[in-house]
Amino acid sequence: MDTKALYIAAVVIASVSGGYYYYSGKAKKLDVDSARNMTYSAEGVYLTQTDDQGHLYIRAKVDRLEQNMQNQTSKLENLNASTYKNGSVDSTFFSKYAHGYNDNAKVVLSDQVVATKLSDQGKIEFKTDELTTYPDTKLIETSHQVNVDSPQSSFISNGLKANLNTGQYEFFNIRGKYAPNS
Repeated sequence: MDTKALYIAAVVIASVSGGYYYYSGKAKKLDVDSARNMTYSAEGVYLTQTDDQGHLYIRAKVDRLEQNMQNQTSKLENLNASTYKNGSVDSTFFSKYAHGYNDNAKVVLSDQVVATKLSDQGKIEFKTDELTTYPDTKLIETSHQVNVDSPQSSFISNGLKANLNTGQYEFFNIRGKYAPNS
C-alpha cells in the first residue's frame, strides 16, 4: 500500500471519529467539566481601574491572588488599595487577607485591617481585625472592635457602619475622647 492511501485512510478515520466525538455530546461535557474548576492564581498583582468616564477609580497591589471563576470568589494576601475621587486619593485600605464574593461586590478584609478616609478636615483611620466593604457603593461595616483616630477624636467602638461617599459614620458602644476644633 502506498503512503498516499495510508494518509487518506488516516484522515478519513480521524474525521469520522472526531465527528462522532463532537456530535455524541462528549465534547460539550468536557467543556462544562473543565469550566467548573476554573481557579486561577497570580503573584505580584497590580490593578488600575477607571470609572465610566475614564477617570482613575482604584489602584491596588496584592502579593497573591486566587480567583475561582465558578463561585465568583477571590482570596487575596497583603492587599494595599487606594480609591480615587476627582483625581486624588479618597480612601486607602490595607489588610493581610481579603476574601471577595459575588465577583468582588462584597470584600471581607481580615487580619491587621487599616482603612483610611481622607477629607478636607483631615484623615480618619479605622483599625480592626475584620471589615466588610462594598466597593461599588463605598460602604463599610463590622461588628468587631474598631480603633478610630481622627484630628478631633480617638476612641474605640464595638462595631461600625460607614458610608464613605457621604461621610456618615455609625459607631456602637464607644469609649474614648473627643476634642472639637475651636
